[in-house]
Amino acid sequence: MGSLSLPPAPFALLAALAYMADMSLAPLSRRFCVAPMMDWTDRHCRAFHRVMTRHALLYTEMAVDQAVIRGDAPRLIGFDPSEHPVAIQLGGSDPKMLSDAARIAEDFGYAEVNLNVGCPSDRVQSGTFGACLMREPQLVADCLAAMREAVSVPVTVKHRLGVDEQDPEETLFSFVETVAHSGVTTFIVHARKAWLKGLSPKENRDIPPLDYDIVRRLKDTRPDLEIILNGGLENLEHAKAEMAGLDGVMLGRAAYHTPFILARADSLFFGEADRHDDPFSVVEAYRPYVEDQLSRGVRLHAITRHILGLFAGMPGARRWRQVLSTEANRDGAGWDVVERALDAVRKRAAA
Repeated sequence: MGSLSLPPAPFALLAALAYMADMSLAPLSRRFCVAPMMDWTDRHCRAFHRVMTRHALLYTEMAVDQAVIRGDAPRLIGFDPSEHPVAIQLGGSDPKMLSDAARIAEDFGYAEVNLNVGCPSDRVQSGTFGACLMREPQLVADCLAAMREAVSVPVTVKHRLGVDEQDPEETLFSFVETVAHSGVTTFIVHARKAWLKGLSPKENRDIPPLDYDIVRRLKDTRPDLEIILNGGLENLEHAKAEMAGLDGVMLGRAAYHTPFILARADSLFFGEADRHDDPFSVVEAYRPYVEDQLSRGVRLHAITRHILGLFAGMPGARRWRQVLSTEANRDGAGWDVVERALDAVRKRAAA
């Protein structure tokens, strides 16, 4: 298929070239992933997470196909080369539009394109995509087949066990069976149903019961597929334990709210030395990215809102959050605010 005519995106081209040229990078692995999370896993969050782990596969927030095609794509899906390996998650339900959006994403240098069949929000339902597509497995298969035809990078799908009154014992297995005919071999399974009627998106992350065993039975039934477990994983140890019999795990809220746990992901999941022994060195390693973004006109708060949980559970964590929360959003706020927050943590730890 022909490619879309797009305005040049030099930074995206450099990102792709840097990724392909660095032969020291491990092949794309989904043993440990950080989930796509709306309003959270933006480019600043991903750059922060990458400071702590070389190998975790990072995912963007969901990007709607129409917005990618018709909107400001560099602003919407641009990213820093340091984020690799990074995958984009798309939302949509039209095979042609999704294939066009996937092609744009590949041109930007993403290592994988993922289709969202798990989000239960009203906005997503009104666009006829997200979790409501669990009711339309053949449409999902058609979308994924079109995306695969459009790009050379892997295409994957993230989905639920079912929605509303669907019985996961029937829905999950039949959904995967149908969708696998698209040629997609990687399924990221959020191990809960989604209730589209009566529960908010937040409640859908907690109230429907988790069922990790059914995900393992899916793997037993389809050993030829790569099955990644997502949902309710509390920390790295919990994730590693529940990964038994599966191909990988994906952490969401735990990775965001207690991000320093990511500093042990490389040793625990990839058998390689970890980069950082303490959060202070993480902040120092993140500094060049932060200062570069500030020089481009990005407000400090847009960056530091993602690092509020870095010292979670440690002395001084509260003061760290207080200083960043109250000072980072002021006009002209710079790296000195972060230094003051670090000083507050050191004083509290020494008390």
